[in-house]
Amino acid sequence: MTLFTGLVIAVILAAACGIIARVLKQPTLLGFIAAGLAVGAFGGIARFNIDVIDSLSSLGIAFLLFLVGLDMDLRDLRHVGRHAVIVGVGQVLITSGLGFALSRALGFGNTASFYVAAALTFSSTIIVIKLLSEKKDLKSLYGRIVVGVLLIQDFVAMFILLALSGSGGPTWFTVPISLVRGVIFGAVMLFASRYLPKLLDWLGHSQELLYLFSIAWALGVSALAASPLVGLSIEVGGLIAGLTLANSSEHFQISSRLRPLRDFFVMLFFFGLGAKLIFSAGAIMVTPLVLFTLFVLVGNPLVVLLIMSVLGYRARTSFLASITVAQISEFSLVLIALGYRLGHITSGEASLVTLVGVITIFISSYLITYGDTVYRSLKPFLKLFERHRTRAEEELPQEKFAGHVVLIGAHRMGGTILTALEAAGEKTLIVDFDPTVVRLLKSRGKAAVYGDITDADIREAAGFKNARAIISTAPDFRDNVAILEAARRSNPKTKVILTADNEREGHKLYEIGADYVLIPHFIGGVELAHFILKNHDFKGLAELKRHDLEVLRGVA
Repeated sequence: MTLFTGLVIAVILAAACGIIARVLKQPTLLGFIAAGLAVGAFGGIARFNIDVIDSLSSLGIAFLLFLVGLDMDLRDLRHVGRHAVIVGVGQVLITSGLGFALSRALGFGNTASFYVAAALTFSSTIIVIKLLSEKKDLKSLYGRIVVGVLLIQDFVAMFILLALSGSGGPTWFTVPISLVRGVIFGAVMLFASRYLPKLLDWLGHSQELLYLFSIAWALGVSALAASPLVGLSIEVGGLIAGLTLANSSEHFQISSRLRPLRDFFVMLFFFGLGAKLIFSAGAIMVTPLVLFTLFVLVGNPLVVLLIMSVLGYRARTSFLASITVAQISEFSLVLIALGYRLGHITSGEASLVTLVGVITIFISSYLITYGDTVYRSLKPFLKLFERHRTRAEEELPQEKFAGHVVLIGAHRMGGTILTALEAAGEKTLIVDFDPTVVRLLKSRGKAAVYGDITDADIREAAGFKNARAIISTAPDFRDNVAILEAARRSNPKTKVILTADNEREGHKLYEIGADYVLIPHFIGGVELAHFILKNHDFKGLAELKRHDLEVLRGVA
């Protein structure tokens, strides 16, 4: 089989399996691993030039870590909250320690246990951020904590990558040498990068030259790091190459240009992992596979749950944050591949961790997506982890509201609605899951509650039973269905106004009993159409603009 034919097969299978993964609401990297498994399972690997694929996938790892370094800013650590640091550092220390102890108890050597413990410690920043963005939970309290924890993990992983890149395996002697080499090499590269901004500014006038220079810099520094002169690895070189350009004015442009190239070669990396996995399947022991998988799916979340419980968070916040660490990251797979390539671990050990990654990523994606549903089913048990008087979160208000309007979401559109409700003399209680917004509202003397309205405790605190009206500006369809159902159970006479992303969802909300549905772009179009019918010459635009600016100043 020629290289061209092999690459065509890899790309077609990866695309097909990636589409299937997307349909199953899974990360595409699982589809790429599955494509490699399919080639290996049907004997294609015997005809497939896997050595060439390995070489090409090394380019993907260099580009992957180059872009990780490019987007990494050491100054970001200053903006991480104190509790996020405590949770992040605590999780890394406890999980890595327990992971090492478990590996040793299962008969793995010290070097292999180091690699396994490191791999089991880190969670996928890419997958978690993507899923939280889709849930619109990034700005929630638990979302902010999770982002901080992932940032801590990324920086720790960077130093572990340096420590494990020595040629003799991680020992008390080689680890310090690797770290010193990495620090010296990084310092030299950072010093050299001081002279790059002017060059990049000049190259920025030519997209082609900037593109080619970025590739040359990423691969050149990676190759230099892996050379006998420096004695590190391609992975470390790619990361340092990215860090040297992280503060350049062109780094966003470089990142956007290289991302498609990175995605192609990273696809080959995961394809190669899957293709080689089939050969080691017989050597994988079932007991370590089951225990490591349970450790990641149950043990990692339990560690975060306990830390956040001690800090004084409510059960729901702690649980939703904890399930985000119930998978190992693509960074973990890169570390394991590095260990295998350097001869620190066997192919069976590498395949074992890869399988744990596939299983945990698959299951945790659903856990994160349907976290609220899982929480409701486990709520009686999880309440055992909640302190009677929380310290990290505000106590729910004890005041009993009646005859009021519950406004869910007070940012943007909600701010305009709040202004109108106050002008009309309505008693209003605001519920928002962004703690920053809640603090701002309270500083202005407004009645506001932090929390997710799908939480029964929050609905009770908001006084759903006695509310005259409930207005939700949250566009999430499932949340709005839950709000409507809870409102009807509490008080059928309460007027319920919801928000929909599109006409189809708006129609469904009307079908299940909403009194009115806000469809922002639809309403905006209707309003503009009415204006055009009344003002064919558009002379009223100035007055309309003046009115809108007054409203915007009032909610800014």
